[in-house]
Amino acid sequence: MTKKAHDLSFKKIKHDLKEIDFNLTKNLLKGEKLFASPGGKIEPAPVIPASFEESKEAQDIKSHGEMLLSQGKVAALVVAGGQGSRLGISGPKGALPISPVRHKSLFCLHAQKISALEKRYSTRIPFFIMTSRVNDGATRKFFKENNWFGLKSNQVHFFVQGMLPSVSKKGKFILSRDGGLFMNPDGHGGVISALKKSGGLDIMSAQGIEEVFYFQVDNPLVRICDPLFLGLHNMQGAQMSSKVIRKRDFEEKVGVVVLVDGKTTIVEYSDMKDEDRYATDDKGKILYWAGSIAIHILKRDFIETLTNDVTALPYHKAIKKIPTVDNDGKPIEVDGIKFETFIFDALPMTRSSVTLEVKREEEFAPVKNKAGQDSVQSAIDMQVNLYRSWLKKAGKYISPGVKIEISPIFALDEADIMKLSPEIPDRIETDLYLE
Repeated sequence: MTKKAHDLSFKKIKHDLKEIDFNLTKNLLKGEKLFASPGGKIEPAPVIPASFEESKEAQDIKSHGEMLLSQGKVAALVVAGGQGSRLGISGPKGALPISPVRHKSLFCLHAQKISALEKRYSTRIPFFIMTSRVNDGATRKFFKENNWFGLKSNQVHFFVQGMLPSVSKKGKFILSRDGGLFMNPDGHGGVISALKKSGGLDIMSAQGIEEVFYFQVDNPLVRICDPLFLGLHNMQGAQMSSKVIRKRDFEEKVGVVVLVDGKTTIVEYSDMKDEDRYATDDKGKILYWAGSIAIHILKRDFIETLTNDVTALPYHKAIKKIPTVDNDGKPIEVDGIKFETFIFDALPMTRSSVTLEVKREEEFAPVKNKAGQDSVQSAIDMQVNLYRSWLKKAGKYISPGVKIEISPIFALDEADIMKLSPEIPDRIETDLYLE
């Protein structure tokens, strides 16, 4: 190693050491503050069914959510620290082109939904974006180059996820291949401490934000700041609430909302015992079917209480292959330990929580894989199918195989399409984009 390279490596290590909470790391290595699989009595959680949306009662609750939006009491928060390398792009995952006709990015779709909501409710919705150390600069640049996708630059707030050191099985720090220490993001639960550290919570408080709508960047169908969900959550005084879908089958690898000793809890697929994972009800159907889709609402003051203790959320421990170098500087992989926190572990700490079922085909099209299930193509197909269903209900004829894309600026939902039906052709025989 040259002197220049040695000095650079030492500088990176010194920088990484400053970021490390040594007391926390020491406690984690001793086995303290670690997540333990729930061992209490497990039962199905009470879930408001998707059909509730069509009820008369739902309209009053939705109106309450709309009032919160119009009063400027709601913020949107997206977790967007991932890279798109597995999906075929270099850069932030949120920059992935995903819309069916115009190939808009995930970030663009989310921002346009917020713009449409602001117009509908004559309000301002601050947009908080949690990046990572790897993609923060690229994410900021992407927004700036695209003129903030129609939002005001001062309403978009970027903040960086925290990092934790990965360690060997002997508890030693591991060198990364770039010369520093190998650090890993502290999980989506890190949004809590990152919001406080960045001043994001202070911004929310100053702007009168009471509710924070949380979602992950890779879902183009997310119904941001859904007023019915907001109304249910707020009217019941819930501190944190969740949306769920019915699991496809016993094997679908999603967390499940259940009650453990009477407390609302999300149990990861890998943490469920087989006797619970394959349990059936009296009709032979999946007993624990309420699959989490990583969409929550959290009260701002509840988030603040969680920030009072850096270990309020338990840390999950995982054995992973860590890319590093040997004594000669050659690339190798070693078994190492990563620690991270999950936002849903805050659920058992709530006094009250609401769980709302939604329809998968309307609200959940995660982009996890390059091909197959939960892929780029499946997300595009689900968007097309949803938009086609809206137009068919408005009485439009659509030729088979035709792609439809409806910009959030044109219509946020089926109700908007019904109102705008006269502006839409009765027969659609070629790919159509509506904005």
